[in-house]
Amino acid sequence: MATNPFHLAWFLQGSSVQAWGEPWTGHIGTTWEQPELFLDMARSLERACFDYILLEDSSYVGESFGGSTEIYLKKAIAVPRQDPSVVAALMTQVTSRIGIVPTFGTYAYHPYLLARLVATLDQVSAGRAGWNAVTGSSDFAAMNFGMPGMPEHDLRYDMADEYMEVVRGLWGSWEPGAMIADRKSGNLIDHTKVHAVNYNGKYFKTRGPLNSGPSPQGRPVIAQAGGSPRGRRFAAAHADTIVVNAKGIDAMRAYRDDVHRHMAALGRKPTDCKVLYLINPILGETMEEALERKKKRECMAQANIQERLAHFGKVTNIDFGRFDLDKPLPDDVTTNGHQLNLEQFRTLANGRSIRQTMASFNAVDLSIELCGTCDSVAARMGEVMHEVGGDGFLFSMPNVNRRTLAEIEDGLVPALQDRGLVRKAYEHKQFRENLLAY
Repeated sequence: MATNPFHLAWFLQGSSVQAWGEPWTGHIGTTWEQPELFLDMARSLERACFDYILLEDSSYVGESFGGSTEIYLKKAIAVPRQDPSVVAALMTQVTSRIGIVPTFGTYAYHPYLLARLVATLDQVSAGRAGWNAVTGSSDFAAMNFGMPGMPEHDLRYDMADEYMEVVRGLWGSWEPGAMIADRKSGNLIDHTKVHAVNYNGKYFKTRGPLNSGPSPQGRPVIAQAGGSPRGRRFAAAHADTIVVNAKGIDAMRAYRDDVHRHMAALGRKPTDCKVLYLINPILGETMEEALERKKKRECMAQANIQERLAHFGKVTNIDFGRFDLDKPLPDDVTTNGHQLNLEQFRTLANGRSIRQTMASFNAVDLSIELCGTCDSVAARMGEVMHEVGGDGFLFSMPNVNRRTLAEIEDGLVPALQDRGLVRKAYEHKQFRENLLAY
């Protein structure tokens, strides 16, 4: 087994209507505007000592399938979706240890506004804020911000490299000890420790300093999900934690090793970035019950092929509605969106039709298959982490409801804790400190 415990986090698929049309969701179709589910989730996962919750996001209504918004709106595919900064801020106020990581696109915010926003979240959470830094993938999103479309894939990362340099400079515009709060002199701030940035780059300009004051962590935690070769280099340069959907143990290990090589080449210590793999465990009181639940999930996936293709098309900018679903995806189809997703789809297809491929593509399993009792799934998670070498798992479950959360908090996590595989209590008060505790 792994020498050290591994980390747990949750990939929340947007601050939107969760598990629409599924059981155990109450009246979510009429109560979704209020954040109670997300606040309950934050409390639950903090009791389970998760490192963080990542709030995935998009800023547009899908239109990729059949050139229409119809299926996206009817089936609530990533819409309606509330602003993650608001939901994240509320989550910080009902918790005290867990990290909260909203997603913000580098194409959607000027670096100054982003640096100020995330620094403020870090302040109101007492040092528990993160930022999932994404470069964007959809032309529809770009159009909402006055652009004709997204820049070319690798260029987006070139621009984002400069973006990160700007925000780090802004977060560093307040030296440690700048806040003196000296009542005797009447001085709140040592002006000699607050500096302009005067950044004038190829893509971005800003004067600085931030007027919001210092970030408790120095700088908030950076999350990233780079899957392409260029994305991996970006993640290796900037991320404190990385979201990975690699298929199988060999691919998981290869991804981690590749990122570590890039980090070493950049002068970073591999231990300073935690690589977490996406999982979707299916639990039952018995193996038979778990397998039956998995079968139901698989059947649901096959019955909803169009919806799943619509969602896949949303992140790849591919209109699958224009293809014959009973034929293979044409070889000349490319994407300026999520390139790794398309690559994984083609690998799985291996000559099969679009319909056949999508029936099994991310239908249930993500990085690895996890299906069984809490005890058997915990054991398998430990085995996988030992084989891969670290650093932890990121739950990504499409059926988020209070029942799901209870099964994880009160079922799976205690089984993991009993094996010494995950923490039983937080070691520190701030997010980065807990992330780097082991």
